[in-house]
Amino acid sequence: MLGATKLRKMMAKDSMILAPFTYDAFTAKIGESVGFQCIYMSGFGTAMSKGYPDVGLLTLTEMVQNAREIANAVSVPVIADADTGYGNPINTWRTVREYEAAGVAGIHIEDQVFPKKCGFFEGKQVIPLEEAVQKIRAALDARINSDFVIIARCDALAVNGWEDTIIRCKAYSAAGADAIFIDGIKTIEDLKIYADRLHNISRVYNGDLLPANEVAKMGYKIMLHRGPMFALFRFIRDLMQELKDTGNIDPIRTGNSVDLRKEIASLLELNKIYEMEQRYTNS
Repeated sequence: MLGATKLRKMMAKDSMILAPFTYDAFTAKIGESVGFQCIYMSGFGTAMSKGYPDVGLLTLTEMVQNAREIANAVSVPVIADADTGYGNPINTWRTVREYEAAGVAGIHIEDQVFPKKCGFFEGKQVIPLEEAVQKIRAALDARINSDFVIIARCDALAVNGWEDTIIRCKAYSAAGADAIFIDGIKTIEDLKIYADRLHNISRVYNGDLLPANEVAKMGYKIMLHRGPMFALFRFIRDLMQELKDTGNIDPIRTGNSVDLRKEIASLLELNKIYEMEQRYTNS
């Protein structure tokens, strides 16, 4: 079954989809290995992995390549950040084609001015409502598989406040978006307003203000959780600092390196390589 069809069936259920932030194929495989049924490719994380802040510096090609690697690495559906669609509605049309061909199950497209900024950064600007609606229409027209999920992300909250945000989200839903996604939710009160004022629309929440079970009770369809990816920064930094300061890393904190190497190799399915070596070796 195609990832898009899997995701579409998951969204048709009453339960909420919890998807962890990932930034490459390795972190995606870790997420799948612990039991997540959906993976999220973060734009913040993808930019981070290339050494850049999330301010629209990566190209469509770079983002799609990362999405393709992640989708190829896991068997569960992948939702990917597609920024602003990388231009006007025509560019957005091509963006959908490229992501769909890469094997992801769905994408979100935002209404920011390009180049965009992370939804939690200062200095965001949004395009006119009418232009954003046309991008959604172009995205829907572009998909080859009707199950491919188009999520309309709205970044207007920090720029124009709740009233404009609600108007935009309702317009994006009316245009045919499969779900809406208000980014930049910073308080539990805003999370409740989001749920109350758009209660009859499929909603995506990006954050960790409340545990997943409490977010699910508020009727959210998808929760994108950034916790593991963000925590990784401090963990790696602290271990790097310990190594720099002491010339060693306490194995109690990291485990036995030989065992870890085997565990990682198992996650990366080294056994399949060995099996193919046996199958294709001349006898």
